[in-house]
Amino acid sequence: MIRVLLVDDQDILLQGLTMILGKEEDIEVVGGVKNGEEAVSRCKVDNIDVVLMDIRMPVMNGVEATRAIKDFKGSIKIIVLTTFNDDEYIFDSLKYGASGYLLKDAMPKEISEAIRCVYNGGTLINPSVATKVMDRFKEISNNEQEYERVQEVNTLTSREKDICSLLAKGKNNKEISEELFLSQGTVKNHITSILGKLDLRDRTQLAIFAIKNKL
Repeated sequence: MIRVLLVDDQDILLQGLTMILGKEEDIEVVGGVKNGEEAVSRCKVDNIDVVLMDIRMPVMNGVEATRAIKDFKGSIKIIVLTTFNDDEYIFDSLKYGASGYLLKDAMPKEISEAIRCVYNGGTLINPSVATKVMDRFKEISNNEQEYERVQEVNTLTSREKDICSLLAKGKNNKEISEELFLSQGTVKNHITSILGKLDLRDRTQLAIFAIKNKL
């Protein structure tokens, strides 16, 4: 079972998501809380796999909570839920380790598939979102070179570039292994090697890097 924590300050949304996800045989909603501070506390004491995290909440917002949760337990996957197609929120949530984001008007099937995707190691970053994130990096960061580095790209093998390309499309290890006829263990080892070569922290940063550098 994929253990999911819901975080939103609106009761109606918590109830709706609980009902929607409760119909899925492989997903268990372990609770719902109303702000980021409560989410951090629950993640410290409960065995949580995936957090569906609202952005705008009282006490502690979703971006701050994402950062806090990933700092103490990086294995927890976080999907940011928002009604706002807001560049800065997208940038910050991905910067701090979220695996992607969904708008709150997403279809029920989309939400459940997103949970499975990030749980299995995938990311929820499409090219249009990645472009917004990169534009934001250019505006407020001096680290653009971290994501657009031709010299480092040239150190990647053709197989590593293939894996980067599929990862940027949100593919998980199983899907990548099936497409490239590799074992999942081999895919995992390749990704670890790629992260080391590029000095990137996680799959989310690698997905952004891959899209930015057209891999």
